[in-house]
Amino acid sequence: MIAIGSDHAGWELKKALMAHLEEIGEKYIETGCTDGKSIDYPAVARDTCELVISGKADRAVLICGTGIGISISANKVKGIRAALCTDCYMAKYTRLHNDANVLCLGGRVIGEGLATEILDTFLSTGFEGGRHQRRIDMIADIENEAKYK
Repeated sequence: MIAIGSDHAGWELKKALMAHLEEIGEKYIETGCTDGKSIDYPAVARDTCELVISGKADRAVLICGTGIGISISANKVKGIRAALCTDCYMAKYTRLHNDANVLCLGGRVIGEGLATEILDTFLSTGFEGGRHQRRIDMIADIENEAKYK
């Protein structure tokens, strides 16, 4: 199950990606903007990431105008490793090496075709583990340090 959320700037791309998810038989939960009206991306990021943390979704896709604001917001949620990807190489390696559980995209930055390819790469690539797990553990340690709470 994929959670997919956007603010108003990412709404058009979100609609296209939801149609693609339906085409490939991937189930999803939609969050955030549903009509193109203005909505705040930090709230969308929080609500969507909570679906991943709770286990209701395996991974998530978040879209705002550039992908920057929504990725910053998503990475404030404990346990989330959100990656802003602008090409398939980034999507592949954020899964292989970072075990990213949230893909962030810029609806005003990349087109529908490239976004679809990035999404497919993100969904089809697994985590390599090994030496990369140590680094994921280090990220979790930073999240759990008292001075950051």
